[in-house]
Amino acid sequence: MTVKPATILIFDSGVGGLTVFREAVRARPDARYIYVADDAGFPYGNQQEAALIARIVAVVGQAIDRYKPSLVVIACNTASTLALAQLRAAYDVPFVGTVPAIKPACAQSKSKRIAVLGTQATVSREYTRALIREFAGDCNVVLVGSPKLAGYAELELAGTPVPDADIKAEIAPCFGEGPPEHYTDTIVLACTHYPLLVDRFRALAAWPVDWLDPAPAIARRVADLMRDRPPGVIAERPSIFFTSGKAPAPALATALASYGF
Repeated sequence: MTVKPATILIFDSGVGGLTVFREAVRARPDARYIYVADDAGFPYGNQQEAALIARIVAVVGQAIDRYKPSLVVIACNTASTLALAQLRAAYDVPFVGTVPAIKPACAQSKSKRIAVLGTQATVSREYTRALIREFAGDCNVVLVGSPKLAGYAELELAGTPVPDADIKAEIAPCFGEGPPEHYTDTIVLACTHYPLLVDRFRALAAWPVDWLDPAPAIARRVADLMRDRPPGVIAERPSIFFTSGKAPAPALATALASYGF
């Protein structure tokens, strides 16, 4: 008997969730993937909180009603720290969120100095500060909110290179002063857009650090929640939808094709 593939819905404010999608496909290659990019609402980082919660709940809800997913991945730190509780209360489907990887960063840091690099909304959220209180007791945590990096990642994927100096200026606050044993040695990528730029980050870093990408851990959680679902037969390629309704520019379309869309 042919088993119908499970549908996994991946949601982000833009194309940053592709970093999560890539790992999720490796974990469950048999699933049917629907990716929803809320480019009409991008960027999320500087929007009014109540309006943004309402938007996220509405857009995700419409996608749930349309595609009837078995699982929803909120592949966006800002959306997760802001609206995950409301989404879980509103819809009877399992959700996997994306939150700053502060616990594993502190566990692996030798200097006990880490930086959390995210959007301004994510690093200012009480959710993030609660993670620091719970898991970073023996660590010095530097919160770095960037208003520009998510946009830079979107530009880079769409074929518009961003100057080194612009990227370097955004990551510079992650690196502290002092003797080597107190230098930052781990930086949490607290926005799913940022792994798209990680090669640039490595090249422009003040010194070598570990850049902690949450996507593999998210994929493991997806696989865990789907463990009782038998593998299905893939019937179609993954689909991507932009809330603006605009067709992607040629360079972005080429990039999306490299992900299988």
